[in-house]
Amino acid sequence: MDDKNSTWYTVKRFLLIIAGALLMAFDLNTFVHAGGLVPGGFTGLTLLIKECALRFGGVSVPFSIILFVLNAIPAAISFKYIGKWFTIYSGLMVILTGLFTDWMPAMFIQVIQLHDELLSAVFGGILNGAAICLCLYAEATSGGTDFIAIFISEKYRKDAWNYIFAGNCVILLLAAFLFELNRVLYSIIFQFTTTMTLSGMYRGYQQRTLLIITGKSREVYELIREMTNHAATSFSGIGRYEMAEREMLYSVVSAGEVNALVAAIKRLDPDAFINVLKTEQLNGRFYQHPKD
Repeated sequence: MDDKNSTWYTVKRFLLIIAGALLMAFDLNTFVHAGGLVPGGFTGLTLLIKECALRFGGVSVPFSIILFVLNAIPAAISFKYIGKWFTIYSGLMVILTGLFTDWMPAMFIQVIQLHDELLSAVFGGILNGAAICLCLYAEATSGGTDFIAIFISEKYRKDAWNYIFAGNCVILLLAAFLFELNRVLYSIIFQFTTTMTLSGMYRGYQQRTLLIITGKSREVYELIREMTNHAATSFSGIGRYEMAEREMLYSVVSAGEVNALVAAIKRLDPDAFINVLKTEQLNGRFYQHPKD
């Protein structure tokens, strides 16, 4: 795990944010623009406001200005309640995405000239998911509704993603009312592809349950505690094959910690029997790494 106070860690976060912002801006100017898509969250709302201003008011408002205004209050809430550096890096992602989207040279935009809405929705969703993953690997977010969801989750211990999904549905309904229904349907494919890409590439918000049968339960528990800061519960039993006493440790850890932890346990106890289960739902106290 990187030292959060090291220069390399800071440089890596900056590079990931810049790469994520560039990729998202490229996606907005190519696949999203070509397919007339409406992404979820504040990005989709920004595009919707921008198009309404142009179509009904004849005013061309820069993408970045609308995005910055929409993110101002959520960013202030995040800075106060979630974390200073987390918000600063997330804000940097928002700023760079807005500026890159407005300033990206036409020569790069013209690389993608698609006339197929389905291809735009699928590949645009993949690029969008990859851009968000880069941002998450930098321990930041792409702003907007992510600020709101994390704030509600950490302050009130409630899952806010259903509310975010409802907000996205409202944006899509407005787009369907104002523009064309097929744009909305392709936008749903775009959002679904984004979600699937995120699920496959980033596992930071997923958990895994470990069932470990070992003769070195105390040492294995200390290892789990040291590597993940998670605890474990032990159960005593009888191994029927050898009719010998055994202990089973039950622990839930973050999905991204599993491979390194299992390898360390096997080095400590080569005879350990480890079953890794996907955790669908978790209630109760679970250690979350601090945002700062």
